[in-house]
Amino acid sequence: MTDRPARVVVADDQTVVREGIVMLLGLLPGIEVVGSAADGEEAVRLVAEHRPDVVLMDLRMPRCDGVEATRRIRAEYPATEVVVLTTYADDASLFPALQAGARGYLTKDAGGEEIARAIADVRSGAAGLSPQVQLRLLERLSQTPGQDRPAAGEPRAAARAELPDGLTAREAEVLALIADGLSNAEIARELFVSQATVKTHINNLFAKTAVRDRAQAVAYAFTHGIRRSS
Repeated sequence: MTDRPARVVVADDQTVVREGIVMLLGLLPGIEVVGSAADGEEAVRLVAEHRPDVVLMDLRMPRCDGVEATRRIRAEYPATEVVVLTTYADDASLFPALQAGARGYLTKDAGGEEIARAIADVRSGAAGLSPQVQLRLLERLSQTPGQDRPAAGEPRAAARAELPDGLTAREAEVLALIADGLSNAEIARELFVSQATVKTHINNLFAKTAVRDRAQAVAYAFTHGIRRSS
């Protein structure tokens, strides 16, 4: 992790909101705003020009919306992370953004400290999800129907009879624990295995499911109904 300021592009189609976010970020230590965009097309162009560390991305914008811009940025400029900053926290907004590659998701009632923390989190490789978004993900996972209890001695991750994408029962267990917000160390303690073993399972399940980070893994778990048994 470098000590240099995080270089940030702000994308929002509302001028007042965009300028307000830029002004707020300018007051926060360790953040340098290198550009602001009024739509997704301009955001992609600014990423190509400035190669920022993070884009704060609105979702509903003209020409190219935030989900498509996120997908393009993550595909073409993978060193740039995306944190969604939007009014909307509904499932139809949240999950497509995570699946497109956003590593963070905040709503516009977030304060400066929360935005700065999300930027720092995604720069360090973690997910920058607001507490409300994390709660929403867990609520949706807990509401997923059609799960069977595992037989005695089987891993406790609830899963369909046929797991998607060739996941093993243990990989599904690890995925369910990721979706519950557990760290590698906590997963290791939960399953009574080493952290190295946990990392191996995570690498395998990421490769099989084609997710790139923990935020996408949570979205994948929700989509496929993979959660822990009660």
